[in-house]
Amino acid sequence: MMDKIDVVKKIQEVGVCAVIRGKDAEEAMAMSDACIAGGVTIIELAFTTPQAHEVIAALSKKYADNPDVVIGAGTVLDAVTARIAILNGAQFIVSPAFDLETVKLCNRYRIAVMPGTTTLNGVIAALEAGADVIKIFPGEILGMKAIKAIHGPIPQAPLMPTGGVNAENAGEWIKAGCVAVGAGGALTGGGKTPAEITEAAKKFIASVKAARQ
Repeated sequence: MMDKIDVVKKIQEVGVCAVIRGKDAEEAMAMSDACIAGGVTIIELAFTTPQAHEVIAALSKKYADNPDVVIGAGTVLDAVTARIAILNGAQFIVSPAFDLETVKLCNRYRIAVMPGTTTLNGVIAALEAGADVIKIFPGEILGMKAIKAIHGPIPQAPLMPTGGVNAENAGEWIKAGCVAVGAGGALTGGGKTPAEITEAAKKFIASVKAARQ
C-alpha cells in the first residue's frame, strides 16, 4: 500500500477526485473503470453505494499494479465505516463533515483523511486534528470566492471543493487556490455511458492541466 504522503501527493498531482455513487456494485465498478480510462485515477467510492466495501476491495485488487490509481472511500460518516473501508483497501477517507474520531482513526493507521466543512471553524478544527486535505462541501453553495476568503486568514489550508464542480470550471477552482477538485454528477451522472464518462474525465483533466500552466 502507498504511504499516505504519496497518496496526498498523487491526489494533488492528478487534481481530480472522482466521486463514485453507483446504484449497485456493478455500476460503481464500471463508472470507476471509465474514470480511470479517462485519466481521473483518484477514485472516491461513496458508501451510499450498496456493498461499497466490496467494490473498494475489488478495485484495489484490480489496480494493485498501477501506481497511478488510488482507491479511497467517500461519504464516511464515522470511524467504524472508515475502519471497514481501510480493511478493504481504501487508501484515503473522505467525509462530508468533520468527525474527530474518524480523523484520529485514519491518523492512527496512517491513512490520508479529507473531512468536509463549510466554516472557518471547521477548517481550523480539521487542521488541528491532522486532516491532510479539507473538503469544501457543498462547493456550489460557498462558491469560489470562499476559497480566497478562507486562504486570507488560513493560507496553509489545502482545500478541495466538491459539489458544483464541472469540466468547465474545474480549472477556475484550481486557480482560486484549491489543491484538487471533487467531481461527482458532472463526471458520472446524467445516465452517461462508460464511454461518455471517459470523455468527461479527459475534459476534467485537461481543465486542471490548463489552469496549472
